[in-house]
Amino acid sequence: MNTQDQYLKTIYLIQQQEDGPASTGAVADRLEVSPASANEMIGKLENDGLADHEKYKGVSLTDEGILRANEALQTYCIIERFLHSVLEVEEFRAEARQLESVIDGTVAERLDTIIDRQECCPDCFDAETDACELLDVGVESEPAD
Repeated sequence: MNTQDQYLKTIYLIQQQEDGPASTGAVADRLEVSPASANEMIGKLENDGLADHEKYKGVSLTDEGILRANEALQTYCIIERFLHSVLEVEEFRAEARQLESVIDGTVAERLDTIIDRQECCPDCFDAETDACELLDVGVESEPAD
């Protein structure tokens, strides 16, 4: 997955949460980049026919952009589930974010053969928790008295 795919995935998830266009600021915040960097990449996505950006309204993905975003999200889910379920990495979310830009489709396909990915992937991804809903991740709670 390349940087462009990370932007597509991020815009897609924000659009899902907001039920509308993603603001440039929200994209920049989520990716931890400057608004100028986000604007530049959004311009490239628009030039490539993957997004439509309307100033002061936000960015929306085209059909091709949504397709690529789903592929990127699926790759991210595979990485996340592999780190959590197979390698039992505690900080699997942070590790997955670091690895997503360097794992290509071939490696993701090979990792996919190791994990038990469900057919609903990537629709199983919960943007609120930044994790696959199918992962057995315990919710931290207060200790009992």
